[in-house]
Amino acid sequence: MKRTVLFLVVVFSILLSGCMYPQDETESKQKPYEDQLETVQKAVDAYQTESNGLLPIKTRDMEIDQYIKYPIDFTKIVPSLTEKIPSNAYEQGGIYQYVLMDVEENPTVKLVDLRVAERIRELILRKTVNGVLPFKNALQEGANVYEVDFEKMGLKQPITVESPYSEAHLPLVVGGDGKFYIDYSIDLNRILDKEKPKITPGEDIRYLLSESSPILPAYSLPYTVNEKNEPIFMKTSN
Repeated sequence: MKRTVLFLVVVFSILLSGCMYPQDETESKQKPYEDQLETVQKAVDAYQTESNGLLPIKTRDMEIDQYIKYPIDFTKIVPSLTEKIPSNAYEQGGIYQYVLMDVEENPTVKLVDLRVAERIRELILRKTVNGVLPFKNALQEGANVYEVDFEKMGLKQPITVESPYSEAHLPLVVGGDGKFYIDYSIDLNRILDKEKPKITPGEDIRYLLSESSPILPAYSLPYTVNEKNEPIFMKTSN
């Protein structure tokens, strides 16, 4: 009897530890760890110094979204300048694309949450299959930005994405170019209301989102503020 109980305890312990490990591993692939960012930043800085100003980045179309234009090429810095690729990086099965911003003045390592890109790809696939342009009501006069007609796309409920900056669920919009974008108005409004930053009229205020966060507002349209200091789409966005 005692042997049976001992055997069951051992089996239960093994099963429990087996369940916990994947959860820990999953969490390590979904968190923007500061030490990993610092490690990659040091490797990027070292590469730039050793290569006379070149950066360890992949080649992308210059017309692409500014926030995903300069993805880091880990083959150029691993293992020569850093031991391994971060566990939360896309290349390791993580949810983040490591990219560089401000490449001319101060190359800075930032992250793009690829779960957002996945939701957008879902909508692109549906649009391709249905062959329907899902434009609904215009969201703002002169901005060429519209609500997504999810019903036309065969969906009963609107698709949203979890904000990387807050607990909000952000809506998706469609531009006049037929592309889908994340609407960060909720998060921008929160920052403008709480921190009251000084904004130059007509400037793109998306930098407010990534100033205090390692995550970039990728797959979005430019925003500025109106006379009430509320976030609005820039009229030249499309």
